[in-house]
Amino acid sequence: MGDWAKYASDPGQSRGRLFDADTSPTRSEFQRDRDRIIHSTAFRRLQHKTQVFLHHEGQHFRTRLTHTLEVSQIARSIARALKLNEDLAEAIALAHDLGHTPFGHAGERVLDAKMAAWGGFDHNLQALRTVTKLENRYAAHDGLNLTWETLEGILKHNGPLPDDEALLVATYAGNALPTDIALDTHAGLEAQIAAIADDIAYNSHDIDDAVRAGLLSLSDLVDVPLVGPIASNVLARWPDVEPARQTHELQRRLITTMIEDVISMSGEAVDTLNPKSVDDVRDAGRTLITFSAPLLVDEKALKSFLFEHVYRAEPVFTHVQRGEQVVAAIFDHLMDTADMPGHWGEAAQNAESEAERARIVCDFVAGMTDPYALDLYQRVFDDRPDFR
Repeated sequence: MGDWAKYASDPGQSRGRLFDADTSPTRSEFQRDRDRIIHSTAFRRLQHKTQVFLHHEGQHFRTRLTHTLEVSQIARSIARALKLNEDLAEAIALAHDLGHTPFGHAGERVLDAKMAAWGGFDHNLQALRTVTKLENRYAAHDGLNLTWETLEGILKHNGPLPDDEALLVATYAGNALPTDIALDTHAGLEAQIAAIADDIAYNSHDIDDAVRAGLLSLSDLVDVPLVGPIASNVLARWPDVEPARQTHELQRRLITTMIEDVISMSGEAVDTLNPKSVDDVRDAGRTLITFSAPLLVDEKALKSFLFEHVYRAEPVFTHVQRGEQVVAAIFDHLMDTADMPGHWGEAAQNAESEAERARIVCDFVAGMTDPYALDLYQRVFDDRPDFR
């Protein structure tokens, strides 16, 4: 075992994979999971999927891929400080957004509405479906054949599944998910780290992108909880440097503040519980990787500020509505025609029920990149929404 805490996930004690696989002489099982995720088609597609600002607008806005890489880096930093398994935290972080649709959460909302009669759509469950059923490049099996621990982390990194989502797990993963993953318990600490790293990443980089887009300035942030004192300090210390440098100083200090708070608070929580194994963590009945209570209050206030001033800002919301229009029209068209390439079209035409056909169409649409969706929309409807 590596230099990990006794409650860390040990790859040498992994519960294994659904399909037997030879071991690697140079990589642990969790490192192999990481590599399988990075080499997947779904991972590469994240490069052309929206985070908040449409990727093709330029100006180096985050995409779903760059967001994922930032989450992964933050997760590794926290895992290392807490003597947990960095490789597992990284693998879960790299996979956590594989189920996202084109045009960010706008596409997710549309697919959830279109699939309402057949269980809806959830990007976390779709990530599970992607790695267990839709990524089919291996000769011996469907899916990526990830370890039990990585699958558990993808499924439960946000905590135990509520009853309505738990009922859908079989719909998304079928018999490709180990039956002994309990849905009503927490995942290991590495998965919990991936979840909070996601919050840290988008809180910080959405500010950076919003300033780059001209929606915010640092002076707008001085009274905002959590980020306000940092903005004031940066403006006072470097009043004459260009805004891009000021924003970077704010962003890195914000990330450091949140990471250090998580490490401190989580270390105390783990010490109080004193788990002897990762199973003790799963049965703790609460999340152990958390912000402190004061920072959590401020972080929620920051999210509310960003929701009002960024996510619902007119330039962003206009693009959201156009993205919804594209996804909705494509879904309806494909349900009517099954006009999809290769095995997708054949499977939809041969579907034995409307529910089966809808799930095939949903999978196909969810896997699209923004440019692919726009090109298909233009081909079908002889129109291309203007996202400029």
